[in-house]
Amino acid sequence: MRRIARKIVKLFNRAIGNDLSIKPDIICETERLGSMYGGWVIAGAYIDSHSIVYSFGIGEDASFDTALIGTFNVFVHAFDPTPRSIDWVRRQQFSHQFIMHEYGIAAFDGEAPFNPPEDSNHVSHTMLDRPSTNAKSFLVPVKRLSTIMQELGHTRIDLLKMDIEGAEYEVIDDIAVSGIRPRQILVEFHHRFPNVGIEKTRKAIDTLKSMGYRLFSISASNEELCFIGTPESRDSSDR
Repeated sequence: MRRIARKIVKLFNRAIGNDLSIKPDIICETERLGSMYGGWVIAGAYIDSHSIVYSFGIGEDASFDTALIGTFNVFVHAFDPTPRSIDWVRRQQFSHQFIMHEYGIAAFDGEAPFNPPEDSNHVSHTMLDRPSTNAKSFLVPVKRLSTIMQELGHTRIDLLKMDIEGAEYEVIDDIAVSGIRPRQILVEFHHRFPNVGIEKTRKAIDTLKSMGYRLFSISASNEELCFIGTPESRDSSDR
């Protein structure tokens, strides 16, 4: 049944022009952590209790983050500027190893307009233009990845997860020029958004590969992609 479902999703994506038509570059041992909605595939062999984990985009599902903590006894730095997400996290009884930062990531330091979803039942906001909800937008604090690392006193990142509703494209470009090279990068691409498109995702993938990253997992939806860096790609950030 699962194989049939994946095939249906792939055929649908191809029909609407959202099929990336790519395969993983490498095969490595993987495991999936978290819920059906909020889970991610990781290369667990490269994570331990000393790993530095940044998780951008929490919403109302921290199952991946809590699974990381439970499996590897790691500290997770979680980031989300969405008021509803912040309120939800505050009401949970998470471990002290789940550290919430109430701001987002961008390609600049400052404030960014945040546009609500069209469906008020959904939690995800976006920094991209959304004409239908622009009138309800508000400003949220955002920082570059390099700024965040400096403020938190980190010289490396072992796992970087980004589900940031379309802001990933500019952030990837910023990471490329910054010299920061996380060991693993897990990113949800939003080419399904009408003002993004598949070519933007292909360009971002090319940028990551030019930085020395190799794709090791791609979801059935063609949106969640997981990359691992080669030793050479980490030289500039591990010194």
